[in-house]
Amino acid sequence: MKVNLKETLAWKKLTAYFLQIKDKRITDYFEDEERMQKFSFDFNGIYFDFSKHRWNQSLLNHFVDLADEMDLADAIQQMFAGNKINITENRAVLHTALRQMNDEPVMVDGTDVIPLIRDAQKRIKSFAGQIISGQWKGVTGKSITDVVNIGIGGSDLGPKMMVEALSSYKNHLNIHFLSNVDPFQLDEILQKIDLETTLFIIVSKSFSTQETLTNAKNIQQLYIDKYGKSSVQNHFATVSTQINAAQSFGIHPDNVFPMWDWVGGRFSLWSPAGISIALALGYDNFEKILQGAHRMDLHFKNASFDQNLPVLLAFLTLLYNNLYGFQTETYIPYAEKLKYLPAYLQQLFMESTGKSVNLNNEPVTWQTGNIVWGNTGTNAQHSFFQLLHQGTKIVPVHFMAEKNNTTTEFKQNHRILLAHMLAQSEALMTGEKNAIPYKNFKGNRPSSVILLDEINPESIGSLVALYEHKVFTEAWLWQINAFDQFGVELGKKLAGKILEELHMSGEDHHDVSTRELIKRIQ
Repeated sequence: MKVNLKETLAWKKLTAYFLQIKDKRITDYFEDEERMQKFSFDFNGIYFDFSKHRWNQSLLNHFVDLADEMDLADAIQQMFAGNKINITENRAVLHTALRQMNDEPVMVDGTDVIPLIRDAQKRIKSFAGQIISGQWKGVTGKSITDVVNIGIGGSDLGPKMMVEALSSYKNHLNIHFLSNVDPFQLDEILQKIDLETTLFIIVSKSFSTQETLTNAKNIQQLYIDKYGKSSVQNHFATVSTQINAAQSFGIHPDNVFPMWDWVGGRFSLWSPAGISIALALGYDNFEKILQGAHRMDLHFKNASFDQNLPVLLAFLTLLYNNLYGFQTETYIPYAEKLKYLPAYLQQLFMESTGKSVNLNNEPVTWQTGNIVWGNTGTNAQHSFFQLLHQGTKIVPVHFMAEKNNTTTEFKQNHRILLAHMLAQSEALMTGEKNAIPYKNFKGNRPSSVILLDEINPESIGSLVALYEHKVFTEAWLWQINAFDQFGVELGKKLAGKILEELHMSGEDHHDVSTRELIKRIQ
């Protein structure tokens, strides 16, 4: 179904009702004694409070009508069934199959992909076991102590975020992430590791990503120079579709893990692309992450839209982006373990919904992808919260925290942390009147609070899957494709041309500014 959002009857009714209530304050809605019951939810050890938002039950009902009229339920079923909903690349979208807990067939082009997934999972489990136990030896006979994940974008942000979030579950291996082609990062990692005891995992579906392969070849040369070409197979593995290219690099075929075109990079941490997670935490914990995500998958697939957590979050985005005109949202984890989560969500949301062409290949006539950003609390309070409280822009805030920190003896610090989060959420909503203008807080600024009982493999798996499905829902309601990213291609193409020109002089076809900058770098 390809429809124009603004032409639906439900959208027209929704916008008409919105005009009636748009000037109401959030605090006014709390006159409803059942508000907390209606707008708070418990799921898999996570509590969601959506009560401090500019909506009521009637507005929510209009959003549900919109989702129904736009056949969101059918779109969800199509994704889970393996239909090729990534229409620009003619691909299925099946990150959900990676965490499916039963062996019910999921067909793509007549092939059941579940056996392929199970085989890959067995291989990851065996591989991780060899590394963690010390059975795998480097070229000099020493066991592995360090693992470096070489990847960029979805091949870096997801695994790095997950390993940091679950750092209290880490084993003895030191895990590093090398993404930037800036040699500073490579130099920095090389200073921390010993080549004799380090395993490098190249995560590149095409085995040709420039930043990733440049770093990998630099390290490969270090091994060749010091230990000979055969040493490469002792210290490299890869996640890629290009077995021949990996073999030419020196990687043994047994150490090439699959990547499928029905898994997008920013949705791939559940796949072999997340092998660094299994190495850092052990395969059993990796499997628990999958289980947590699967529970959210079932919820998204089966829950009614007025109780469906990813759908509710998507409704909020449309409310603020398309009705109020608030085009940005911020994510503030009051948990240092989640310090990489805002950057991960930034890619997940902005690469997925930063589109200006609809599913009919026509220009959209409404705002799509929000600008997503954030930082950890309480650091953020001393950085940009001034704008959140008293700035001219309204920025919906999504707070999250861990209720029980069982890994620290400094319990009072944790209570202070939580007190600050709750205070910020309350202050944004209520504000405070003051006769002195610069001390006045207008309030009426929306926020969510997501409270995890504990940051553990299952809960963080559920949380990340929640945001993946939020993206899917937003994209469907906006009628854009969340699963391609052609917007990154032009810059890559121009970079290749400029790289050649940096090594030579002569005529070029750039604008005056770029031409002058090339001359200064040459």
